[in-house]
Amino acid sequence: MEIIKQNLLNIQSQLPKNVTLVAVSKTKPVADLMEAYNAGQRVFGENYVQELVEKHEALPKDIQWHFIGHLQSRKVKLIAPFVNLIHGVDSLKLLHEINKEAQKNNRVIDCLLQIFIAEEESKFGLDEKELTEILSSDEFKKLKNIRIIGLMGMATFTENHNQIKKEFQNLKTIFDKVSKQKTDNCQLNTISTGMSGDYQLAIECGSTMVRIGSSIFGNRNYNN
Repeated sequence: MEIIKQNLLNIQSQLPKNVTLVAVSKTKPVADLMEAYNAGQRVFGENYVQELVEKHEALPKDIQWHFIGHLQSRKVKLIAPFVNLIHGVDSLKLLHEINKEAQKNNRVIDCLLQIFIAEEESKFGLDEKELTEILSSDEFKKLKNIRIIGLMGMATFTENHNQIKKEFQNLKTIFDKVSKQKTDNCQLNTISTGMSGDYQLAIECGSTMVRIGSSIFGNRNYNN
């Protein structure tokens, strides 16, 4: 178990102060999360709603929970009471649902809009035109219980370093263009991209939030 603490401290020592580490703990048992917690980690990312709910109930209440999977509208209500940040929001419809459930819980929920930067059909996300249309729409500006704090993107799953770098740079370029648009519910200050295999490159290209799982907890275990 001590290996989790060692992995975590090693990664933390490499990160600039302006970069937030999200420990991706999907499929990992509570004991593993507690070891990371005891080593000082407070931000955890989960992909599955039910698993997130169960871990939130079982673990210390000062943990910041990020939902980093593809969120279905009908499941927003389950995490709305406590989630700190929802990554990967890719439609105005989903923003409406998050806003509705946040209002019921008397909260403002922070969100990241997911931008499609990869050359893979399986990835989700908005293109630059769709992003601009959402942020400039009156419909969006009326949503008082959500706050867009940044953009999120997932690079192509490839060993082509140059391609990954180009995709990270594309996300930063889009962020720089739209970050000037400030409204009550949109204050862009976060770029979330980069995972275990490419987070250092992502940071070089402007990422301020990295999602790291296997480099902390080891390979994913689907039997937990």
